[in-house]
Parts: sequence; C-alpha cells; structure tokens
Amino acid sequence: MNNENNFFSKLKNSLVKTKNNFSGKIDQLINYSGVYDDEFFEELEEILILADLGVETTNTIINKTRERIQIDNIKDKEKVKSVIKEIVREILIDDEVTSFKYPMVILVVGVNGVGKTTTIAKLANLYKKQGKKVLLAAGDTFRAAAVEQITIWSQRLNIDIIRNDQGADPASVIYDALQAAKARKTDVLICDTAGRLHNKDNLMSELSKINRVIANESEFFTQYNLLVLDATSGTNAVNQANVFNQATKLDGIVLTKLDGTSKGGIVIPIKSQLKIPIHFIGVGEQMDDLQEFDASTFVDALF
Repeated sequence: MNNENNFFSKLKNSLVKTKNNFSGKIDQLINYSGVYDDEFFEELEEILILADLGVETTNTIINKTRERIQIDNIKDKEKVKSVIKEIVREILIDDEVTSFKYPMVILVVGVNGVGKTTTIAKLANLYKKQGKKVLLAAGDTFRAAAVEQITIWSQRLNIDIIRNDQGADPASVIYDALQAAKARKTDVLICDTAGRLHNKDNLMSELSKINRVIANESEFFTQYNLLVLDATSGTNAVNQANVFNQATKLDGIVLTKLDGTSKGGIVIPIKSQLKIPIHFIGVGEQMDDLQEFDASTFVDALF
C-alpha cells in the first residue's frame, strides 16, 4: 500500500464514528425521503445541529442545498447527496493555502488536556522526517510537569530543547530559544505555551508578551500561531478558537483525537464561522498519525 492510500485509509478509519453520526444519517434521510420538501429540510437541519455544526453553519448548508435543488430541479438521490457533499467541500477548501516559509517559529497554543504536548512532538517528528533542523522551546512554565513532559519527548525524538525551571518567565524562555535557533541555523522552532492561566486577561497578556519577543526577530523568522483543539469537545472547540483568536491572531488549527469522536464534523463550523484554516489533523496515537489537512480528501473520507 503506498503512502497516499495508507493516508486515506487511516483518515477514513478515524472518521468512522463521525461518518455514522453525520453523512450516514444524511444518507438514511435521502434514501427514505425521496421528496425534498420543508419536512426533509427540517430533518436535515436536525441532523446537522446534532452533529455539532452549529446554527450558523447549518443554515448556510440548508439554504445552499435548497437553492441548488430548486434551481437544477434535482430529484435523484445520489445527486442530492453530491450537492451536500460539494457544499461542505466549498466551505472547507481554502482559496489560498498557507505555504509555510522557513526558517519559522510555530507558537502552539491551546487549553490543557487537548493533547498539546503530544501534538508538538508529532509536529517536531514530521518536520525532522522532512529533513528540517528542529528546536523545541518549553514555554509552558506554569503547569507542573509540562517542562518535563516536553523534555522527555525531545529526548525520544533526539531533538534539542531550550528550557528553564517551572515558574520561569515564559517570554524569557522563548527569547533564549530564538537566540539559540539563530545561532544553530534552525529551520523550525516550535514553542509550547501555557494552556490555562488564572483568567482570560492573564492569558492574553502572556501571549502578547511572547508575540512581542518573537516579533523582534521577524527579520530572521516567519511566525505562525497554531491552536490545538480536541475534536471530542464539539462546539466548545469553536468557543476556544474564538478566545485564542482574540488573544493571539491564529494562522491555523491542529485538530486532535479525530479517531475517538463522532464530532469530527466540527471542522466545518470552525472553518465556516471563524475563517481559520485547519492545517493538521490527528488521526491516531502513533507519532506518524498527524496528517496535513486536505479538504477534498477529508470530505471524500467523510462521505
């Protein structure tokens, strides 16, 4: 099996629960209905809401589906399914896919418990396998054991890390890491950050301080802010994205734990409402189970 087939197979397997909860129910509705009237659209709306797509995104899909069925006078069941599939694909596809520029700094943010540290390790592994020189920065100095966790990963992957003691100023750790990255001609510096400070204002001020430190080195590095979200959290993931997007302008999202949830459709409202691209998805627990997100492949696997 080549890499592409293996990639699709893993993605498809990780989306089994989501597919049953989302496109599986849409299939049943289309097969049993046969008439695309108000009752059909009410039931479709219920399926989309229960799949955690949210009111705004659900309305977008419903309105566009209704419009295309009426304009093209579609009665064929497969064509109705194709219409919904294409509308979802249009929502997810980016007009301009971000092409990462090296050398770069990836600032990784997210609440505790979403798999942030493991995601950083998987990202580091991904770039190392691509032949990039990678450095880690242990910027989450608030949480007990956070520095130790990321240090253990750095040792397993044989990747250098810049760290300080728990309670140290995170911005100073990032500053030291930037200087080391310059001196060592690093391609990718990946920085961990605190997942939860005392309140939202604290979180914002801490991230602002770190952003200023990185901005001072903007002639040497391109900065990308990636938010790690847990797919199992459903609509709560959209709320988290909103908070972090206010705290630090997000360039993209890493969606973890897709393989353990029926709420994988959350990628649709994230993209539709927040206009933040999904860059990576986690489809398993192995080091190589972090994949670059491709909208078309995702929709094909979902349907």
